[in-house]
Formats: sequence, structure tokens, C-alpha cells
Amino acid sequence: MTDIVITEFMDEAAVASLKARYAVHHDPELFGKPEELARLVATVSALIVRNQTQVRGELLAAAGNLKVVGRLGVGLDNIDMAACAARDIKVFPATGANSLSVVEYVIGTAMTLLRGAYFANAAMLAGEFPKTKLIGREIAGKRMGLVGFGAIARDVARHAKALGMTVAAYDPYVPAGAPVWQGVEKLELDGLLSTSDVLSIHLPLTPETRGVIGEAAFAKMKPDAVLINAARGGVMDEPALVAALKGGRLAGAALDVFEQEPLKADGAKLFAGTPNLILTPHIAGNTVESNGRVSGLVAERVIAALEGRA
Repeated sequence: MTDIVITEFMDEAAVASLKARYAVHHDPELFGKPEELARLVATVSALIVRNQTQVRGELLAAAGNLKVVGRLGVGLDNIDMAACAARDIKVFPATGANSLSVVEYVIGTAMTLLRGAYFANAAMLAGEFPKTKLIGREIAGKRMGLVGFGAIARDVARHAKALGMTVAAYDPYVPAGAPVWQGVEKLELDGLLSTSDVLSIHLPLTPETRGVIGEAAFAKMKPDAVLINAARGGVMDEPALVAALKGGRLAGAALDVFEQEPLKADGAKLFAGTPNLILTPHIAGNTVESNGRVSGLVAERVIAALEGRA
């Protein structure tokens, strides 16, 4: 009988630590096999997922003995937290374990978009040498605007300041007198949008935040600004972003998250022909190092919970 089901990729060392104590079924593609997943979770005590597994509805109903959910990441919008609480199912995200990877993604991508020199392969391979067209901008002296000022955004702020950026943020839930604002200007959203050179989104997906960065927001942004969304796709209006980029009302963008994931061919058509746009498959928080930290932390918490220590 299986004790733990893991539906997505997990560091093998962490999987081995679980297998040393429990019967484990690990299939990195199991999230895409709903019938098999429903059968496997019928008797398990623990379920470990990333963001592609929807822990709600029929899946939760099928998991009649479930006691613990381990989340290989920090976002919880794919887990019905109310239903888990009602059944006393403990949910353990890997809070903090992948923060550095997200921070480096934001900073590195901001540099790439501002510099603009890394989209020249096709021209270079065609024998062109477009030096004057690829004179980009430095990140030092620019303003980093953070929409949301939680733990990861605060780490972005620290790294941005180390590179010579000024930093401002919008977050109505962080009190004005909180020590975290030291060295960071607290602004309302409109003020942040209109003054930022780099806008990085750090919001959870809730009814309140859905679509908050849309056509009206893009109209307020500087036309030479760049935007990075490595938070949740639903907080940003994708057609409005494409229109802003194609219309020259925004200088560039990078999306690591999408309204519908995984992004398939039909959904990807929206982005075809959009200039200075980087698309990545929800991997901002996934590096070799962070995968080890995230997986190890979740394994420890799941074991502790099953043994009555959490």
C-alpha cells in the first residue's frame, strides 16, 4: 500500500529520504493523468505537488485518508485551503526555499530587457552587425517598482539596491511604519506604475488581484519601462500586455506565468510577433539549487507531520 504520492518532479535525494521511511509513488507526469492519480490517492496519507496539480474537488474527494499536502513551492492557489482545513489536512509550502532563484530571475531578466542586446542571434547569423540598433540601457540608476512587498519582493529590493537602483513598492497590507520600508519608497499603485523603469509583480492570485495589471495600468506606465511577471498569470491581462508592446507603449516584458498553464499552442498564438518579449515555463523559482532546498524542506515537513511532530 502506498503512503505518499508525488505528482511532479522532486529532487531525488529528497525522494530517497521519503522512501527510507514510507512507500512512495513518484511520477513527475502524474498531474496529467487524472484517473490514475485519483486511484493512487484513495488510501494515501500524504500528497506532494507543485503548481500543476489541482488539489481540490474530485481529487480531494478521492483522497479519503489524506492527512498532509506538501507544496513544492510557495503559491497555494492550486490547493483548496478551506477544504483542507475543514478536513484537518495540513498543508506545507516550501516558504523561503526558492526565493533566491526568483530574485535572480527578476534581476537577470531586468538586465536582459534593459540591455536589449541578446535578441540579435538571427541578425548576426544572417551576416548583419547591428551595433547602433542594440545600444541598450544600464540597470544602475533605474527605479525598480515592486507590485506587492512580501518576502521575495523584499529580497529583490535588496539586490536591486546593491546594483545601484532606487526601489519603490506598492502593498496596502504592509503598514507604513514597518521597518521593511527602510530604503524603499512606499507608493500607491498609480504612482508606482508611472515612475518605475522596471516593474516586477509579486502578488498572489486572489479575487482582489485578478487582472489588476491591465489596460489602464499599462496606460500609466512609462513607454520605455519593462515588466516582469514571475508571480501568477491571472494578475495580469495578457492581451493588454501584447497590445502595449506591439503599440510601442511598453519597451519589453518577461512572463514566467500565464493565465492558463501549461501554455499550449493555441494560447501561445497570442504572443506571436510580440517584440522584446521573453516567455519562460514557470521556472523562475526552479534551479538545481532551489530544487534541492525546496524538496528537502517539504520532505522534512511531510515526515514530521506523518510522525506527529508537526
